[in-house]
Amino acid sequence: MTDELNLHSLKPAQPRKARKRIGRGMGSGTGRYAGRGIKGQKSRSGSHKMPAGFEGGQMPIDMRLGKLRGNTSADAMPIGPFRTYSQPVNLRHLEERFEAGDEVTPETLKAKRLIRKVSVDVKVLGVGDLSKALSVSAHGFSKTAKQKIEAAGGSVTWLRGEPVEKAPKKRKAKKPAASEAVAPDAAADEPTSEPAADESAAEE
Repeated sequence: MTDELNLHSLKPAQPRKARKRIGRGMGSGTGRYAGRGIKGQKSRSGSHKMPAGFEGGQMPIDMRLGKLRGNTSADAMPIGPFRTYSQPVNLRHLEERFEAGDEVTPETLKAKRLIRKVSVDVKVLGVGDLSKALSVSAHGFSKTAKQKIEAAGGSVTWLRGEPVEKAPKKRKAKKPAASEAVAPDAAADEPTSEPAADESAAEE
């Protein structure tokens, strides 16, 4: 039994989309190319799925940009795909937020809102002056920061060990130019004036 027709039971008529007949002559409006366009992969039959990054045969973006250069180990900083990042902290911030004799660690820096994460490395930079003796523990120090901390009577602690300075590479001596070098055979063949003087003396 159907519902009675009342104002509260009125509904819009269900839409009905007419079936699209393709490929039935140019007069139908969807003949000839049947809505697929002219040539190309999408005009053919079969699946149109393509692998991720495929650009139709042209050089993909990941190959155009190239690879990351440098070392590939986890210790490669700051280059390579495993490169790490450090949070910088300047000496002027330590001068403002800490008192003489305090210990500066990643935990105390986070408590004073100088860094965001304890899990990220901290590097102390030498911007500003330091007049207090502080015990600073961090993952890295600039040369200027280390000198200023020690000059103020403080101490520096490397959380991952102090880096070892590499010895400078020995440069090979440059070879003399071809024009400057004299062949030993040519020098031996050159006549000298002394034998000629001896011969003239013998004739007399």
